[in-house]
Amino acid sequence: MAEIIRNLDWSPLYISMKTGIAATIFSFFLGIYAARKVVKTTPGKKAVVDGILTLPMVLPPTAAGFFLLLLFSRRRPFGILLYEQFGIKVVQTWAGCIIAATVIAFPLMYRNARAAFEQIDVNLIHAARTLGMPEYKIFWKVAVPSAGPGLVAGTILTFARALGEYGATSMLAGNIPGKTGTISQRIAMVIQDGNYLTAGIWVVIIMLVAFVLIVLMNLVTGQNTKNIRRW
Repeated sequence: MAEIIRNLDWSPLYISMKTGIAATIFSFFLGIYAARKVVKTTPGKKAVVDGILTLPMVLPPTAAGFFLLLLFSRRRPFGILLYEQFGIKVVQTWAGCIIAATVIAFPLMYRNARAAFEQIDVNLIHAARTLGMPEYKIFWKVAVPSAGPGLVAGTILTFARALGEYGATSMLAGNIPGKTGTISQRIAMVIQDGNYLTAGIWVVIIMLVAFVLIVLMNLVTGQNTKNIRRW
């Protein structure tokens, strides 16, 4: 086993980590923006928009990947436009990994952000407006800090989901070693080759990363309930 670990190609971990970080950054800002807009809209529109934004979470990842492939393929209008006008290729590139991971992980950030914003004491917002604060300052200096634990939990869950994404990434970015090959894809590949020991090592690695993330989430969200009496 020691020999296998020494000769292990660590590129899947590096690709998965940087993909997870990039997808989390995009999902964070898109998620809190979407959550803010949805919270302020009417119930009818909220139901429709919420359903659309949450759809990638309930769809099979391969189905979401199929739609992304149709959108960004160089045989389709949008993919042709990106490539011919801007020189951007998405299919079978690291950009494809980021897009796929962002689409799949985004609903987790959005749902957590929306729930956190809905629990904010509206009197804090009214007090800030009374003091003459502009809306953007109210959002970033009052709403976001008040929703902090929920946003942090959403961010951690988003990163964990993006880190382990497989279906949509495989459809859009493929499995190119050293370029788009993530941990999940490497596990599937070595299992197909019958190398269960290497697969087990990668499973242990991803489990350790996931466990650390869950502990961090519990520590952060637990700060908000430490003064609550237990029954």
